[in-house]
Amino acid sequence: MTGVIVRVMSVAMLWVTLASTYGSKQETNFLGNKIDRIFSESTGNSWPGAALLVRKNGQTLFQRGYGVRELRTRMAIDAQTNFRLASCTKQFTALATMLLVRDGKLRYDERLRDVFPDFPKYGQFITIRNLLNHTSGLPDYEELMDLAPPGKSSPWTETRQIQDAQVLALLETQKSGKFVPGTQWSYSNSGYVVLGLVVAKASGMAFADFLRHRIFQPLKMNHTLAYMKGMNEVPNRAYGHSKESGVFKETDQSATSATLGDGGVYSNLEDLALWDDALAHHTLLSAAEMQPALTPVKLGDGSQPHWASGPGDADPQVGAPVSYGFGWFLDPYQDHARSWHYGDTIGFKTAIERFTENNLSIIVLCNRSDLDPQALASKVADLYLTPVK
Repeated sequence: MTGVIVRVMSVAMLWVTLASTYGSKQETNFLGNKIDRIFSESTGNSWPGAALLVRKNGQTLFQRGYGVRELRTRMAIDAQTNFRLASCTKQFTALATMLLVRDGKLRYDERLRDVFPDFPKYGQFITIRNLLNHTSGLPDYEELMDLAPPGKSSPWTETRQIQDAQVLALLETQKSGKFVPGTQWSYSNSGYVVLGLVVAKASGMAFADFLRHRIFQPLKMNHTLAYMKGMNEVPNRAYGHSKESGVFKETDQSATSATLGDGGVYSNLEDLALWDDALAHHTLLSAAEMQPALTPVKLGDGSQPHWASGPGDADPQVGAPVSYGFGWFLDPYQDHARSWHYGDTIGFKTAIERFTENNLSIIVLCNRSDLDPQALASKVADLYLTPVK
């Protein structure tokens, strides 16, 4: 009986109603029921699922878990469940870099070869700013991983994962980048892995330790971490899953799951609420210091960048205009100003969306690859950006 009571209490705690800050209690419950219907269409109580956080005017209006962390114990997802953020990690990597700029230990116009003197010649034209806004032209390390010598398979596997230093070593085997820095825009996981290494070099501290000491601990994000297998553990961990032939299979790790700056952070709804609050109140950086992250990049000729394409590139975004700062996409949603990012890695998909002028934030974390957190976040946003009828 005690377990039933605890579970009922935990479910109740996941519903956070603050009628004083957002309409009447009846209105809040009405929106909550609509959200439940949106997520219930995509998730079930016994399968991998998602966690949702809605905040407005600095207050949490709604947070709830749907489904289970993993299939072995079928423990329910809740506000303390830690998901791999995948590329939503990049906002933390960007802020870490910006803190070092504020400290005077880095400059945005500093060159890659200034930090790593042994990097090939093409690195002398790549700046820290280029790395932050994806205009560096660095080769894609995942493509380089696949270039195994003839007759040999790739050395990288789920159990022998590539590490950050090995990514740098792969990039150092190349004689040139994909394009002249600043002339094109191409989303670059390589750039953010390298930024993690830059943070470590400039700070004299391991990247994961820098995140912990300079971001997570000051904000009391006590369950958020950059995961390093064998060196730390993820509390209340959700495991990633994929659906194959209608059946869920745990697909939690891949050959690239050990890199940090581009996607290695795990976090949960409770900690991300603290992160959202810190961004709103400029807790770690002043508004002026944060402004570069929220300023859309322009190419060297002053034009707006577009998604770059490569041979055989089937990305649906290819050719589309891009609005990106440091670790944040900045294009609006239905004329509402927005800073946002998505994450997509094996078994996980995530979305963090902040509608700055509306003081509205929506976070969706999924531990299954068949969900679309951006679409789910947009459906929830529609409820709060449109007056209730």
